Amino acid sequence: MAISRKTFLRILGGGLVFAAGAAVAVPRLDAMPAAAIEGWRGPGPEEDDPRRRALAWALLAPNPHNLQSWTVDLSRPGTILLHVDAARLLPETDPFSRQILIGHGCFLEILAMAAAAEGYRAEVELFPDGSWTLARPVARVVFTRQPDAAIDPLFAEVPRRRTVKGRFEARALDPAHKAALLAGYRAAVLPLSIADEAGKVDRLRALAIAGSELEMNTARTHKESIAVARIGAAEIAAHRDGISLKGPMIWALRNAGQMTPEKAMTPGTMAWNGGRDYALSGYASARAFGWIASSDNTRATQIAVGRAYVRLQLAATALGVAMQPHSQTLQEYPEMNELRAAIQRETGIPTGATLQMFFRLGYAGDPGPSPRRALKSFVTV
Repeated sequence: MAISRKTFLRILGGGLVFAAGAAVAVPRLDAMPAAAIEGWRGPGPEEDDPRRRALAWALLAPNPHNLQSWTVDLSRPGTILLHVDAARLLPETDPFSRQILIGHGCFLEILAMAAAAEGYRAEVELFPDGSWTLARPVARVVFTRQPDAAIDPLFAEVPRRRTVKGRFEARALDPAHKAALLAGYRAAVLPLSIADEAGKVDRLRALAIAGSELEMNTARTHKESIAVARIGAAEIAAHRDGISLKGPMIWALRNAGQMTPEKAMTPGTMAWNGGRDYALSGYASARAFGWIASSDNTRATQIAVGRAYVRLQLAATALGVAMQPHSQTLQEYPEMNELRAAIQRETGIPTGATLQMFFRLGYAGDPGPSPRRALKSFVTV
């Protein structure tokens, strides 16, 4: 997160303005550490195992809170066993791990693309040991040599994929881009909708903002985000995951003692107000929203949603369209029940079906890649 200068100066106390001005004058101060984003270059030349080379790309998949909740077992030749990392869950905001499994679907889709680029077919078997639990794998992936494997054109967009969290440009979604995204979407059993009519967008925006505010005003759910906030370049480099807070203004706030986890948890502080303003300003700039729904909510469907979503985001990347998922109003904890029902009604999701993904679309500059841990940290065996 990079707080805008206007927002920063509005919330900043007068005694700190001189320090803030000095920080802003050094634009690379507290920048994203190079080591934290080296994974976006893809596999290194030392990687000769096609599984590891494909995994190096799969690790760039979108995932909730950038937790990177994937672990892999490579003990069997030519095989990857994909598990959920039990230490990287969201029990308060994602109590049934629906979002976590969607993130694993994103991972599997990019893994299959990357395998094809290496000349292999990735045969994915979901839940090979039975119904998913944390002790059981999400998938078994067997690599079979296929020199003539077709390379998916979307694979080229993997290192360019971004999730834009800041403001979008003040222009409508190009009708040609909307049509291309709808026409190129192939997951027929997981309907995709895109709304760009002003009245509809206003209503959806209000629900998204309400969900974000509810999460921030519910201490245990807000704490879940703050626990994985990495404040400043040093923390980002040390963890290479979570929610990155960086830049000159963050540096000034941190060094003034105004940007700490404790203050970010406390309504009315500079840290709390700045986080709220930053999150809500993104929704305020939205000119279009999209969503993916399903008739059921099985674990296999959640994986399929992830695979469909990341393909959509890669297609958007190719068109120059920015996307950001909004998960708050879809979350399944009691306080969110009323708002979740309201957004299901507004999106026309029938009773018994599930609104799986909700996101804004538009245009924005490249915010840069998010941190990724080293490949070795994901391999358990």
